[in-house]
Amino acid sequence: MNTGILRVIGVGPGDPELMTLKAARLCKAADIVAYFAKRGERGHARGIAASHIRADCEEIRLDYPLTTEVPASDPRYRREIAAFYEAAASRLAGPLAAGSDVALLCEGDPIFYGSGLHLLERLDADFATEIIPGVSGMSGCWARARLPLLRGGEALAVLPATLDAATLAVKLAAADGAVILKLGRNLGKVRAVLEACGRLDDAVYVERGTMADECVMPLAARDPAMPAPYFSLLIIAARAGGR
Repeated sequence: MNTGILRVIGVGPGDPELMTLKAARLCKAADIVAYFAKRGERGHARGIAASHIRADCEEIRLDYPLTTEVPASDPRYRREIAAFYEAAASRLAGPLAAGSDVALLCEGDPIFYGSGLHLLERLDADFATEIIPGVSGMSGCWARARLPLLRGGEALAVLPATLDAATLAVKLAAADGAVILKLGRNLGKVRAVLEACGRLDDAVYVERGTMADECVMPLAARDPAMPAPYFSLLIIAARAGGR
């Protein structure tokens, strides 16, 4: 018996109109849709694609055991999240082995810091797979910030805020522009690094970019005591004329 196809579908950064035509078409055609979610909350990717999912579609909800409760560097986080991805891959392997196609919805682009990448790595050897790219969260955010991010031969660094302060400073110094992701509890550290590097006034904070409740503002104007939610990032545009 032929096995099913796993389609890992990027649904974009938040605005449902930023889904690609292909992503929308495949969501409508899917008999089984899987998506990640935080326990007790609606899955974000599922919400973006809601109007394209049929009422008779089978849904597989994959609840994260942890999100921001434990630092990613904590051994407990690494242990529990690895076990989660193994269990999630096993759940999808069942219908795939039975010959059913599965559409796995992912925020932004599925293999750019995406959870879908972890399932793709576990299932790709045994099943046919297809990756449908999506508008990334950072490109959605820099469009909303209306920043002239790079010019000519300038270089961009994409950095996780989970890096230590010294490493962040070195990598920022080597790039003209930068996007810093995974802010959360790391925002205070990142702000201090930017201030020390003389780049604080270049940084724009974007929260829930392209969504109805988005916030775009200079980082320097934001209250340092305010926590950063999961859907937030910083954009540091290259300075006109060089650094």
